[in-house]
Formats: sequence, C-alpha cells, structure tokens
Amino acid sequence: MTDSRTMTAWVVQTPGPMSTRPLVATEKRMPDPAGNELLVAVEACGVCRTDLHLAEGDLPPHHPRTTPGHQVVGRVVAAGSATDRFAVGDRVGAAWLRGTCGECRWCRAGRENLCPTSTYTGWDADGGFAEQLLVPAPYAYRLPEDVSATDLAPLLCAGIIGYRALRRTNLPAGGRLGVYGFGSSAHLTAQVALAQGAELFVASRGEGDRALARRLGASWVGAAADRPPVALDAAIVFAPAGDLVPVALEAVGPGGTVVLAGIHMSTIPAMTYHDHLFLERDLRSVTSNTRRDGEELLRLAGRIEIRPKVTTYGFESADRALADLAAGRISGSAVLAVER
Repeated sequence: MTDSRTMTAWVVQTPGPMSTRPLVATEKRMPDPAGNELLVAVEACGVCRTDLHLAEGDLPPHHPRTTPGHQVVGRVVAAGSATDRFAVGDRVGAAWLRGTCGECRWCRAGRENLCPTSTYTGWDADGGFAEQLLVPAPYAYRLPEDVSATDLAPLLCAGIIGYRALRRTNLPAGGRLGVYGFGSSAHLTAQVALAQGAELFVASRGEGDRALARRLGASWVGAAADRPPVALDAAIVFAPAGDLVPVALEAVGPGGTVVLAGIHMSTIPAMTYHDHLFLERDLRSVTSNTRRDGEELLRLAGRIEIRPKVTTYGFESADRALADLAAGRISGSAVLAVER
C-alpha cells in the first residue's frame, strides 16, 4: 500500500482473451465499512474459472473495472455500526453469494440462490483480487485458525458449488459417480464423494488432472469423452463444455442424474429423447449456492479433512494465474497469497 487510504487491486479493464491482458493492477481508495459491512484484509483468494469467464467476457460485467475474486480468506479490520457478528481480528471467508432480498418466494423457501435480486462477490461488488474488500456480515463465514489460508480459500466456491452439485445428483449410497472435468471444484467434490462411500469415475482432457484423480482413488480414469466401463448412477459436468452433456447422459443408467455445475457453458449440441433422456434420466443445473450450503461444506471439510491440491501465486501474479488457468496449466486449485 502506498499510504493508509489506498490499496492495490486487480481490475478487469477491457474483457477479452487473456492474451489481450484484460486484468490490470491499479490503486484504489480503501473502502469504508457501513451498516452491516465488514472491512476484511485479504490473506488469500482462490482463482476460479468464473473469474476467468468475467475477465474474458463470457460473463458480462455488471459494472466497469470490476475486481474479481470470490474465494476470500481474511481478517476483519473494521466493521460498520449495524453489525456485531464478528470482532476485529476474526478470521472470515467471503464466497460467491453476497446478498439476497430475504423476502421473495425463493428466499422464504430456503432457496436464496434463486433470489432474482441476488448479488455476487467479484461481479456486482469488488472481490478478493485486492488487498482489502467489503463483505456483508450476514454473508461472511467464520473460519478455523488451524488451517492455512491457501487450503481454506478453494473451499469457499469450488468446494461449496461442488457440494451443492453432489447433493443434486441424488447419488445412492455406494453409488457410481462420474465426474467430467477434474479441476478445482471437481477434485474437492471427489474427496467428499469418496468419503461418503461413492465409487468414482473421472473423464478429463488433462493428463495432470487424470493423474490427480488416480491419486485420490478413482476406480476408472479416461479422456474427456471416453465411456466408463459400467453404467453410472449419476454424473457431474464441471467442464464448461456443452459437448460433454450428451456424453454424460449416455453414460448414466436408467434413473440416473446428470448435474451441470458451472455458471457458463458452451452450446449444448442437439440430443435425442431416446438416447439421452428416456428411462427417466434427469438433467439438472446448479445456480450459485445458499449460505446453508457453505456452512454444511465447511463443517464437513473439518470432519473429513478435505485436502486441496493448491498451486500458490503471489498477489502480484494474478494475471499469470488466470492465464495459466485458461491454458490448462493448473492441476487442482490456484490461490493468490497476499504477503503482509
């Protein structure tokens, strides 16, 4: 920081391919917490494919010069006058979901992820690719002190979204789960599924990802479009590749479920009723998460000791981290670490 009123932050200057350097470092005025907001000094921030979609323009920006990042681990340094939920010095996490109305039919039904006025960290408000950020206290998570910030960060989106996707598969006890794409969210979700007794089948285009799946205990590992040797009970498509949707549907048996876990996906090709949906096969999507999802995942992570495979980047290398993600050079999760 150059003085007590400014901080360094990365912003999406002009969305486009990473080769055009859409992400640039700049100085911003230090935000002041108001109402129920917390001012959080960032320790680490996970690098998510959603951040890449925002930088490259797959997700339209909600305001100019957005600071991405929504897997944030940090310390409370100040709080607005309307909250006493956390104290200065507390370790907290900020995730994708940043705000909901609390009054619509979806919020009242416990499905706040579908709130039509929901807002998101690093999209509607500046996120964690910065030295500090504002977090609404009701949407912050209390985090343990005995786990490193770089291991906690991927749980706050990759972990939460994967957990919600796994729940939406309705996977039976001991069932066969297919996973298409094996990046940050998938390798965390795989650990949850295996701990719950599932048999894991992984299809991924990257050899590094396939090697990681083998190390974690997958029963079968193949290339992205390979057919598993047995019919699956359920599958999750993590890769943002629409071509994999009919592949996954063909791989599940009667009554099977395919869940699409991403916020963005390329065009899904035409499918036939008989080959892809007949025999009561279900196709479902995941939209954001609820705070309950986050609380449940964090408790579960503490019990089963989820171990992210993390590649750590210095805060000054956020643009390189996104470029490496775009090029498929990262196996597991990428995390920015802020030195203080």
